[in-house]
Amino acid sequence: MRTNYNGELTKQNLGQDVVLYGWVNKIRKLGGLIFIDLRDISGISQVVVRPEKDFYNTTESITNESVIEVKGKVILRENPNPKIKTGEIEIDATSIKLLSKSEALPIDKNSNDEIKLKYRYLDLRREELQSIFKTKSKVLSIVRNYLNDNNFIECETPILCKSTPEGARDYLVPSRIFKGEFYALPQSPQILKQLLMVAGMDRYYQIAKCFRDEDLRADRQPEFTQIDIETSFLEQDELLTIMEGMYKKIFKEILNVELKIPFERIKWDDAIKDYGSDKPDTRFDLKLIHLTDLFNGIDSPLFKDKYSIAIKVNDSSNYFSRKKIEELTEFIKKHSGDNLLYVKKSDDSYSGSIIKLLNEDILSNLNMSNSDILFITTKSNYVKACNAMGSLRSRVASELDLIDKNIYDFKWIVEFPLFELNEEGEITSSHHPFTRPLKEHEKYLLADPLKVYSYSYDLVAFGYELGGGSLRIYEEDIQEKVFSILKISKEDQRNKFGYLLDAMKYGFPPHGGLAFGLERTMMVLTGTDNIRDVILFPKTTTAQDLMLDCPSNVDEAQLKDLGLKISL
Repeated sequence: MRTNYNGELTKQNLGQDVVLYGWVNKIRKLGGLIFIDLRDISGISQVVVRPEKDFYNTTESITNESVIEVKGKVILRENPNPKIKTGEIEIDATSIKLLSKSEALPIDKNSNDEIKLKYRYLDLRREELQSIFKTKSKVLSIVRNYLNDNNFIECETPILCKSTPEGARDYLVPSRIFKGEFYALPQSPQILKQLLMVAGMDRYYQIAKCFRDEDLRADRQPEFTQIDIETSFLEQDELLTIMEGMYKKIFKEILNVELKIPFERIKWDDAIKDYGSDKPDTRFDLKLIHLTDLFNGIDSPLFKDKYSIAIKVNDSSNYFSRKKIEELTEFIKKHSGDNLLYVKKSDDSYSGSIIKLLNEDILSNLNMSNSDILFITTKSNYVKACNAMGSLRSRVASELDLIDKNIYDFKWIVEFPLFELNEEGEITSSHHPFTRPLKEHEKYLLADPLKVYSYSYDLVAFGYELGGGSLRIYEEDIQEKVFSILKISKEDQRNKFGYLLDAMKYGFPPHGGLAFGLERTMMVLTGTDNIRDVILFPKTTTAQDLMLDCPSNVDEAQLKDLGLKISL
């Protein structure tokens, strides 16, 4: 029976008889003595085996990563190791039992990502990864305690749900009993948590698994965890204040960082105008410069009927060689920009790709100093022009090391548009069709819906959207207008949202909520830039699980039970 964890023994345990278990982190022979670094979840203890022990010869044959039992006495080390907590002591072994011998591992710290994912259970033995998941467990404990103390009720909602439009593709689960019909895995518990408000739960939370079949990237996985929250009878600022307190507590207890609250609120319009993003990284300046009016009179198709959006980088023109500018041009085109134009100033003279189009008056209004470079993109769509330059803003800041990584700058982005146009020019929901319009904008709903903004909010930090949500529509007439604008037919309303629309007839409270991405929060807490580092068993960027070898084929009998056939 284990008496102690390996990483907790100190001089306070001197003379104690202990029983330890763990993996052989390293084994070495020195001056006739055998030394074993024994590792478990808590850390490492050094074990010494002396030549006179009857188990000495068998110990020599133990391999690294084998699992052993060690009995012995805690003694002082002759050569202390100040780098670890147990560095002043070692275990004088009286018994060693091999419990499970390990073959040579197919993975090491230099293995590529595919090998690490295939043998994820071995990669998870690394101390840095174990530290991440111990921190993740602590974060969940802090969240639960904080929300419980603020009168929230933890609830569980179903995993097998009805398919509803949430912005990404659903993962579908076929029904064996009702052949040809499907469940959907929840993209979020959105409608279910609204129904809990109808049920009178008042303040709900859930550590919810969510599933979205969408293209992956460094901060996105097909399955992830939300800290999901809904409340009744709270105004927007009241809800955001409670959430600020939760994040303040998380960062204080995990990093001993004191977040300043209240977090600044930035309207969506201003975030796009200043940063070109609705999840701006505000740890550096480099705000967008709007040159549309200044360039409006230039006789060139580059600027005609287009928005001209720029950033000005100080004292860096020498860094941006022709090759680098070509590289950034390709980058901005991948981020919806039509082009990348530039102006440099050096020794009080100007150069650049559009210098022949700019007169002295325009140049003087650019307010450039020597060694400055001005990057410009043009596009007929204002938001996309800002987004493109916002992407370049972030890349330039990273390359030039402009980001102050000691700043923990949290912002609320608020008042998102209620609607937007899709690629086909159709009006769609910016968030979802139950988002409440601003009271003063309700008059525009049918007259000019694209002028309508909403009670919506995202929490952003370090250029990540950590989470967000909205106040919800609770008046039937407003909901009907929104459905009308979105051209959702009565039949589709019933098919997709019938249970929520029925609930609106039976006392629907004013309510609102939000959800935070647990893994994105962990990315900020741990300083990683890849969400895979904070998920125990992640997928690849093509949504494959290399360890479990899935997705994979199933046999014909299973398909027959479900009434399905594969057609490729």
